[in-house]
Amino acid sequence: MFDRPIRDLMDHKKFLVAPPDATVSEAAKLMAKKNIGAILVVEDELLVGIFTERDAVFRVIAPGRDAHITPLRAVMTPNPESLEPSRSYGHALLLMQEHGFRHVPVVEEGRPIGIVSSRNAMDPELEEFVSEERRRLHHR
Repeated sequence: MFDRPIRDLMDHKKFLVAPPDATVSEAAKLMAKKNIGAILVVEDELLVGIFTERDAVFRVIAPGRDAHITPLRAVMTPNPESLEPSRSYGHALLLMQEHGFRHVPVVEEGRPIGIVSSRNAMDPELEEFVSEERRRLHHR
């Protein structure tokens, strides 16, 4: 698995983008709807940043910013580390571990085509178990 190219493992379906002038509230609603922990910030089709759950906590909620008026450009991680889809998943995991983040945008010529997360390393059966448990909890 770790030698496989990111292209084979990246989340194609769980891939959200928003413009830099979108509000934190708008982005958070999209993330919640899709149950996704990160959104790629794109301007003129190029990746300019990433906004994650951690950014929401540390850059918005903790300092008391208003999520309804704060634009992503003010609280995103600008120019995030990214990888080409031909790189190995092991390389992506190493990058995440070294820099302390859980999501890496996958780009071709600066344009985002997907995202890979540390979650992709979960065994498919365990991932299915976690998804089923979340579904059960959500429908109680």
